[in-house]
Amino acid sequence: MANRDRRGAGGRPPRDSGRSARPLARRERGARRAGERRRRRFRRRPIVFGLLTALALAVVYFGISYANYMLKPTSENFSERSAEWVRDEVPFGNWIIDTAEHYTASAPRKGGPGLRRLRSVGLGSAGPRGGHATYTPPPIKPVFATALPGEGVWHRTGPSVDGRPPVLVTTYRPSTEYPSIVAYVLWIDHTRTDLAYYPGRYEPPSAVDRGPMMVPVDQRHRLLATFNGGFTHVDTNNGSAVNGHTNEPLIDGNATLVGYRDGTVNIVRWTGGATAPANVAWARQSLTPILWDGKLNPELDTDPNSIQWGYTLGGVTFTPRTAVGIDAHGNAMFVVASEATVISLAQILQHIGAVRGMEFDINPEWHTMITYSHKNGLDPTMVEPQPQQSADRYLTPDDRDFMAVFSKVPGPVSVPFN
Repeated sequence: MANRDRRGAGGRPPRDSGRSARPLARRERGARRAGERRRRRFRRRPIVFGLLTALALAVVYFGISYANYMLKPTSENFSERSAEWVRDEVPFGNWIIDTAEHYTASAPRKGGPGLRRLRSVGLGSAGPRGGHATYTPPPIKPVFATALPGEGVWHRTGPSVDGRPPVLVTTYRPSTEYPSIVAYVLWIDHTRTDLAYYPGRYEPPSAVDRGPMMVPVDQRHRLLATFNGGFTHVDTNNGSAVNGHTNEPLIDGNATLVGYRDGTVNIVRWTGGATAPANVAWARQSLTPILWDGKLNPELDTDPNSIQWGYTLGGVTFTPRTAVGIDAHGNAMFVVASEATVISLAQILQHIGAVRGMEFDINPEWHTMITYSHKNGLDPTMVEPQPQQSADRYLTPDDRDFMAVFSKVPGPVSVPFN
């Protein structure tokens, strides 16, 4: 009887209520956990969906932006145009491109073996100095104890005007510390030439009249030289004007290359307000002066990422730089330095005889110094090594503004658009 009582009815042992409760509790906990996981997944789904939607919209937006940007007419190649899109349209685009290019940028070697020869420029000797009512610049004094053949010697580039070459070119090595650096110099006789400023396809951005965006076909018979303009407006907020129309407002205090209707050319610290006066044929600003009264601007520095003197691609200290100067006789001088800081660029202007100077565009893509000999047609020649641009640049519409040098014609100066 006792045994039957312990086993219960049917001979089965009685259930232990504690043991039976534990599996049930485990099942309930498992169910609760599964429910919580389902609820968490449900809560995550809108977040993930929102992120994916935002990513898809961003891809669509930037895809459309890129396509529209790349389909616009342009003089830039695919990689240049893509980089410009990143800079202009993508948040932190300048930082992205500068960081990417930092790994491919290089600096000139300090010291080491010097150059054995310089690039041949021009067509031949400029001829004797002096003569009736004319001025020819003296040879550029070599910096090195021993000059290379032709170093600092001026060469003519094309046809004479009134019996003398209106445009001269030369090269010289400006730094004994960096013997591989070369400066390419273009000298422009203001008494025999007309200097003209042309807007490009996109620069300046608010041009009242863009004109041909290249050297007009009807004016090419008197074309002597072309060279690049200054910094873009979006980077430096500089103004410009041409033929009585102000494109971007002129900024007081900025260095301004000015062509006057009487044919003279000068670099001034602009004080005329936002609009060019009637005696100005054209004006192009670019930062503040780097050389004034023959002295370097004391505010110059070697910061490669200077908001005041221009950002270098890749954040390197040395980069190709260009500048315009005016000598004591009122003649314009354009310089391309193969590698330079803004300080060494100003020193080049000072060394070659400029009394006032201003920085123009910098970095490898944009420097352009071209002369035209008219030996067989125009016969354009890229004076300095420039693999990223063609000697035909400015003979077809270009994205950026530029300067053109013409043989002088009588009458008040205006920029010919036809």
